[in-house]
Amino acid sequence: MDLRKLKTLIDLVSDSNVSELEITEAEGKVRIVKGNNALTPQHPVLTAMATPTGAPMPAPGTSPESAAALSPPIVSHNVKSPMVGTFYRSASPGAKSFVEIGDPIKAGETICIIEAMKILNEIESDKSGVVSQIHCENGQAVEYGQPLFTIE
Repeated sequence: MDLRKLKTLIDLVSDSNVSELEITEAEGKVRIVKGNNALTPQHPVLTAMATPTGAPMPAPGTSPESAAALSPPIVSHNVKSPMVGTFYRSASPGAKSFVEIGDPIKAGETICIIEAMKILNEIESDKSGVVSQIHCENGQAVEYGQPLFTIE
C-alpha cells in the first residue's frame, strides 16, 4: 500500500468518529485503530529502583512476593500459517520434528513445513522464545492465518 494513501487513511480516521478501520487489498491488510485516552490509567504507576547489587527494590509498603507479581506478564505469540496447505512437523516421514513443546527457538529458525501445490515451504519462526503449544497434527490440512505454534 502506498505510504501517501496510508497517511490519508490515518488522517481520515483521526478526524472522524470512526474508532477502527480495516482495509484488505491485494498487497496486504491494514488495520487502523484510533487510541482512546479514556482507557489510560488515571493513577501513578509504581516503578522499581535498582539496589547497588542490581536487584530490583520492591515499592514502599510491598512485600517481595507482591513485588514479583508486578513483573511484566509473559506474552504469548502465535505463529500463523502463511498459506493453505498440509502441515508437517519434520522434513521427512520418520525424521525428528523441527521443534517440540518446551524447545527454545530463535527468530528465523525453521519450525515446520507446509506443502502447497506439491511445493514444500519451510516456515520460520518470526519471534524468539520457547514453544509452549503446537496447534496442528502432522499431516493436517491448515488454512491461511490458522495458528500453528504458540511461543512465549
